[in-house]
Amino acid sequence: MTVDAGALGRPRVWLPVVAGVGVAVALGVYGRLHDPAGTSGFAAFLRLQDTKVWLATTVAVLAVVQLVSALTLYGKLPSTGWTPALHRWSGRLAVLVSLPVAVHCLYALGFRGDNPRALAHSLLGCLFYGAFVAKMLLLSRPGEGRAWALPLAGGLVLTAVAGLWLTSSFWFFTTIGPGW
Repeated sequence: MTVDAGALGRPRVWLPVVAGVGVAVALGVYGRLHDPAGTSGFAAFLRLQDTKVWLATTVAVLAVVQLVSALTLYGKLPSTGWTPALHRWSGRLAVLVSLPVAVHCLYALGFRGDNPRALAHSLLGCLFYGAFVAKMLLLSRPGEGRAWALPLAGGLVLTAVAGLWLTSSFWFFTTIGPGW
């Protein structure tokens, strides 16, 4: 019995994808099944929301840095010696800054589907962390599949961040105001 060499490489790509999907689904299920804690009051909620939208805006700016540095790493823009470090550290910082926002969203608000914006935001939040997990796992796996899977995962992360920003910070800025 012979084994196709391509079949051996598939788990290198699909196992990270399955892990990412598992994270996305687990976050969605947790957010949907637990009782949201809510907030303590309208004034406190607005101050917290101001903080969250500015943290989310910081993540969006860092995502743009990620895009430009990725284009540089893939040879689409001129490169510098510090581009790989910029890409790694801006990504790490983006995920770190996103965590308090995500924890509050999941704990206080849960997975919401009561209106299209909230549903899209909830789905995009799950997509972001699922795609991020898949991307990080793909980085540790050499092989041919990585050549297309890694940019795809990065593109999904970027798309999710853009959608999250539009359904949260942009909505907040245009509906309530920037909070300064």
